Amino acid sequence: MSILNVQNVSHGFGARKILENVGFRLLNGEHVGLVGANGEGKSTFLNIITGNLTPDEGKVEWCNHITTGYLDQTTKLVAGMTIRNTLRTAFQHMYDLEAEMLAAYDKVAEADESQMEKLLNNAAQIQDILEESSFYIIDVKIEEVANGLGLGEIGLDRKVDELSGGQRTKVLLTKLLLENPMILILDEPTNFLDEEHINWLKGFLKTYKNAFILVSHDISFLNEVVNVIYHVENAELTKYTGNYEQFLEQSALKRRQQQAAYEKQQKEIDRLEDFIAKNKARISTTSRAKSRQKQLNKMELIENVREKIKPTFKFAEARTSGRLVLQAKQLVIGYGEPLTSPLNLTLERGQKVAVKGVNGVGKTTLLKTFLGILPPVAGELELDPYLYPGYFEQEEPENHNTALEEVWQEFPGMTNGEVRSALARCGLTTNHITSKMLVLSGGENAKVRLCKLMLREANFLLLDEPTNHLDVDAKAALRDALIKFKGTILLVSHDPEFYTDWVTDIWNVENWTNKIV
Repeated sequence: MSILNVQNVSHGFGARKILENVGFRLLNGEHVGLVGANGEGKSTFLNIITGNLTPDEGKVEWCNHITTGYLDQTTKLVAGMTIRNTLRTAFQHMYDLEAEMLAAYDKVAEADESQMEKLLNNAAQIQDILEESSFYIIDVKIEEVANGLGLGEIGLDRKVDELSGGQRTKVLLTKLLLENPMILILDEPTNFLDEEHINWLKGFLKTYKNAFILVSHDISFLNEVVNVIYHVENAELTKYTGNYEQFLEQSALKRRQQQAAYEKQQKEIDRLEDFIAKNKARISTTSRAKSRQKQLNKMELIENVREKIKPTFKFAEARTSGRLVLQAKQLVIGYGEPLTSPLNLTLERGQKVAVKGVNGVGKTTLLKTFLGILPPVAGELELDPYLYPGYFEQEEPENHNTALEEVWQEFPGMTNGEVRSALARCGLTTNHITSKMLVLSGGENAKVRLCKLMLREANFLLLDEPTNHLDVDAKAALRDALIKFKGTILLVSHDPEFYTDWVTDIWNVENWTNKIV
């Protein structure tokens, strides 16, 4: 049964065409991966089907009585509520039914015989619904899903406005899974999940009985949970049956076939044009030349395969640092309150270290302490005097600059052309460069920030989840640039596939934390 139909949808922003005449059909129980390069229109498509954005043309039709759950990159939580109470709102309809049932029982004492029978029948029906829906073990279900995604470690009685961005995303994701909608729509759900919780979510989605649409650049995750791929490229939406690896094989074959058909047609066009040019002026052959011209005019032209712009990253290297980059003696990190036991750490020039651990144990705090953004709670930290750090921050405040202004503001000595060239090397088009940062996709935004980082000479890179939102090509280009970088690297990442084969060391902050993990 089709539960969602999208017909002839087109949408753009100014002169920038995002989607053109696209179609989409979602079947009950289908597990869809929506893939494409940064900025191709994945989030725009999700906003259109969820009603958050009205398309320029086309229509979106849902089946009757549909329930949807949408996790996007901008959803908000209600300040002042605890995590537990926020998660309970997933069952608000059941709490409303319980209130109706209790109100019916309260009215029984004052009702006449006929009213009493109606009230009791209604209360009994509600009771049956609540029991069938496992209403009386809701807290058990909440704790099961919350623990699966790591919220139990944070504490379910903690207020949501005290949480980090990653922790808030976990709360929203947990709430959506508890709601069990007919269609689950997830935009980059693994960005703020640790390896253990990604595996839990993978198991949950593999056995999810309803339909879902998933946007993710985590290839191993996609491969295991989806059975259909929709690819967004050049404003078109193309369907492929199978997982991501099968999509790659099918799309590569399609591109080869299109290229071969294009080349064959071009030869035919050249042949026809050559015949027309030689014969149109001769009276004896002019009719045949006109016939060939009509044939040429009627020909439906095959478009040549357009290659995607692939980013190339290269970090500008500062002078070599001393052998000992930093040394921590009995160092305790935290925000006023200690997050770790006393640490004795040494980082030498050329080491490339992956920092791992569940959310909230102090990975970002560690980087900010090394940078001097946060003071240590206790202990000593000695840094080489010739360090030139480069920092990629996981979360940035709202920004009203265009991409061009964002880079130019930091490097005013560069010319307009130099700034544009630098951004273009990061895979950004003219349309991206002149767009405001707050309307760029998460991946496009990250590419602008990586561009700024690459323009500043550094011998010590501190990167906090740099692969969040980056598409497959951008991740591969960043990985290559970090391998070639001759300085020292501290990389916070939840993606072991990105770093396992090139880092020299792994620091697990869970081994240092005072928190229960």
